Amino acid sequence: MSIETIKETNLLDVFPSLNGLSQEEWEQARPHVKRFPAKSNIFQREDASLYGMFLLRGTARITAVHENGNETVLNRLSAGEICSLLVLSGLCGRDYPAYLVAETDVDVLFVLRSSFLRWVQFHESFRSTVFGGLLESTFRMIDMMGEKERMPVEKRLAKALLRVTTEQEPLVAATHQELAEEMNSAREVVSRTLLKFARSGWVETGRGRIKILQRNRLEDMLCD
Repeated sequence: MSIETIKETNLLDVFPSLNGLSQEEWEQARPHVKRFPAKSNIFQREDASLYGMFLLRGTARITAVHENGNETVLNRLSAGEICSLLVLSGLCGRDYPAYLVAETDVDVLFVLRSSFLRWVQFHESFRSTVFGGLLESTFRMIDMMGEKERMPVEKRLAKALLRVTTEQEPLVAATHQELAEEMNSAREVVSRTLLKFARSGWVETGRGRIKILQRNRLEDMLCD
């Protein structure tokens, strides 16, 4: 992928700190862009020893799988953000401790891990982007962990539903179990709360899908 080809994508708009890389540095990094559909695995544990990655479009969640099979959502990524766990596992030479799963259709740029770490070392602008993102990501993870303690389940579910929908696209393609994993809650609790929302006329539920009928009611709940 040449500099000319890179400039034809939105990469330098989403990650302007990469603008200072030379043609030789790009060639050494062997960059390639891949598109992943929603709910597919983008990045698994063994990939951290090979690649660095940049999310160009869409959103993804970072999920840890425990020994008992339960999953916990550790963090989320939007376009223009770099996974902090990926950076840290690369710096210390350890396997990536989670899975990166697409929430929407996503475009991802992969580069060789050796190039990614070299850019961190020798390009100040890129280094500032990476470590600034690490700080923001840490704060977000702390906030997500604290939500379960300080926010009622109704508000957490409303927030989850609003985050993945819009007025124009009110449909959520997710099971009750997937929502429970995102909220770090139990499926039964999510099902019971969704039933309450449905009886109030705020949502409509179906097999593997939820449609937001009264978005303003969910927004009002978060403001209370």
